[in-house]
Amino acid sequence: MSLKIRITDDMKTAMKAKDAPRLGAIRLLLAAIKQKEVDERCELDDAAVIAIVEKLTKQRKDSVTQYAAAGRQDLADAETFEITVLAAYLPEKMGSGEIAAAIAAAVAETGAKGPADMGKLMAILKPRLAGKADMSEVSKQVKAALA
Repeated sequence: MSLKIRITDDMKTAMKAKDAPRLGAIRLLLAAIKQKEVDERCELDDAAVIAIVEKLTKQRKDSVTQYAAAGRQDLADAETFEITVLAAYLPEKMGSGEIAAAIAAAVAETGAKGPADMGKLMAILKPRLAGKADMSEVSKQVKAALA
């Protein structure tokens, strides 16, 4: 079952359960997916849907920090709840050991030797690890490996 179908089914379940906060978060996600499909005039695959979920999650995390700084804990809690709903659609995150193994394999594959080869290495790692690992963490580990 595709991720988009799973999200739609979850929306129907939330409607039947009259779970308004969960329904709102899922509807925002589906609206973002549909907007991307309309803009690009194509059907999105699971990888593109995961990219949208990651983008929305990042936006919510930024909002939580801003709301907390402004003393609006009620809004921060609502955003945190949306993050938990969106996290259900992301694949399981890789551990630092798995990321290090992927970096080592990519280094062996490309023959990268120094910091100048970081772009080449990231170009190979990004499609492999997208959605499975935090790319900022991957970037830190690549810098450490090439230093």
